Amino acid sequence: CLSIVFSIYFLYNCKMKNHLFNLLSSVIAFYIPFQLALLTDLILVKNLVILIFCIQWISFIPAYYFQTEKFFDLTGSITYISIILSTIYITGTDRVADYIIVGCVAVWAIRLGSFLFMRIHKAGEDRRFRTIKTNFTRFLMTWTLQGMWVSMCLLCVLTALSSYNGIIINNIFYIGLLIFILGFAIEVIADRQKTNFRKKSENKDKFISTGLWALSRHPNYFGEILLWSGIAVMSISSLEGLQYITLISPLFVYVLLVYISGVRILEGQSGEPDPNPRSRLWSTNWDGRLCRRDGTTTDVNSSTK
Repeated sequence: CLSIVFSIYFLYNCKMKNHLFNLLSSVIAFYIPFQLALLTDLILVKNLVILIFCIQWISFIPAYYFQTEKFFDLTGSITYISIILSTIYITGTDRVADYIIVGCVAVWAIRLGSFLFMRIHKAGEDRRFRTIKTNFTRFLMTWTLQGMWVSMCLLCVLTALSSYNGIIINNIFYIGLLIFILGFAIEVIADRQKTNFRKKSENKDKFISTGLWALSRHPNYFGEILLWSGIAVMSISSLEGLQYITLISPLFVYVLLVYISGVRILEGQSGEPDPNPRSRLWSTNWDGRLCRRDGTTTDVNSSTK
């Protein structure tokens, strides 16, 4: 009897700790972008960040009630579009550069949102949410993290659009636009290549290693990071003082995709052997040595091709 009571108490404690962790993570996910918004010293940016999170929390209610994740990604895209259009409307800008950068974000959001929504619709579910959507605090944390994702990515854009001069057209702006176009093209092509690969029955349970996927394990994520770097570059000339901290958005996208929601989850789910061992067996250490996955190293300078 004592062992049963102890087991129940232990499980209850673990469950409570998990709920507390999820709630604390949600608070932190809101706190970070909100504090960054306060540092911009722009009331509009602060209010827009709050609005972003409110959209996610309101959307969470029917999602949890109906136990569905099918409109999760679509809600994220709609949030991007509604927020940047709201910014344009509130500021009443007539500057061409403002509309160009808003157009870039809108085109990306529409393309990615519709692509992810159709993919989930065809698959019937998003496997990532199988255990998440049944847990109230964990599902809430996931929606809050989406609010953080939207806020962190848009911070530099919202700050630049809300500034006195808006988006400034100069050589830096054009460089950023080219970077965005390149990143967007890579993401679209990579997604198209993978979709076509998956359509063939003989490729079931296989990992694509052709086209852009022969050059990178996840070229779509590389394109995503690149295009947000382009957005940041387009915005940089309009920032001043502490507002430059909003340029953290590309770094945030990198950390999110590589270490949190993207690569880590996909690599863990696939359990597949490396499809291209020549290009992925090695990774470069900070000191210039090549490190194998088994932990052995070799000096780059002393190794041959």
